[in-house]
Amino acid sequence: MSTQIFQTSGLSKSFQLGAKTLTALTDVTVDIPQGTCLALRGPSGSGKTTLLNLLGLIEKPSAGSLKLLGQTVSTLGEAELTRIRRRSIGFIFQNFNLMPMLTALENVEYALLIERAASRAEIRKRAMNALDRLGIAACADQKPAQLSGGQRQRVAIARAVVKQPAVILGDEPTANLDSVNSREVMQVLRGLNREFGTTVIVATHDAETASYLGQELRLMDGRVVGTFAIAPRADDRVVAGATAIPAAAPIPGAGATPPIPAAPRARDVSREAGL
Repeated sequence: MSTQIFQTSGLSKSFQLGAKTLTALTDVTVDIPQGTCLALRGPSGSGKTTLLNLLGLIEKPSAGSLKLLGQTVSTLGEAELTRIRRRSIGFIFQNFNLMPMLTALENVEYALLIERAASRAEIRKRAMNALDRLGIAACADQKPAQLSGGQRQRVAIARAVVKQPAVILGDEPTANLDSVNSREVMQVLRGLNREFGTTVIVATHDAETASYLGQELRLMDGRVVGTFAIAPRADDRVVAGATAIPAAAPIPGAGATPPIPAAPRARDVSREAGL
């Protein structure tokens, strides 16, 4: 039996905006095996980013439970959630969320420095190795403003993988890239899944981005409406390490849920970087 990296039961999320309660996610129950390549797909307002934030321990559920590698995490306090998030989860964002005052190398190093994961020399070595694996070691001393969109996203991926997380979560990671860079980013993510067995979960509305992944969890109006296998691409026939998610019976959608604005909070650059 395969190990489940995520298990959710009745997972729901609501936001209070003044006197109104807006429901972003309703009663999501799904098991996601370790080593899966998974697309979370749905239109704007479907709940895919909310689900990704819950899986990434950035938000806490309003109801239901969430397990990460068998540990119930939905009831933990913020300090413990931060510790687990930094150790086990890597994030890639649509807008890269790099720190503009740091070089590419320093952005990658930061993911290890905040954990005091190793000596300063070892951290630098691991960060350079991550940049080299992503093909951008030559950009190590450049700041984000000096890099192309594709190069910035590769730095963001290097930052996500340098701590060797169990899972990488991507929120529309190709939305700001052209088709060439989008293809390269998705090929990198597929390669990480093959080489290291890293679970990759990407929230996207784009069918082309989803086509690089092996499974699709489709959402509509905050509910899961089905799980589907994605046909292999003609240029890439194997998704090594991907494990099928048990199919769920379609769930009728509730009324349309408008996009949920982010709750205001004090700026935290580590949290913005998913650290």
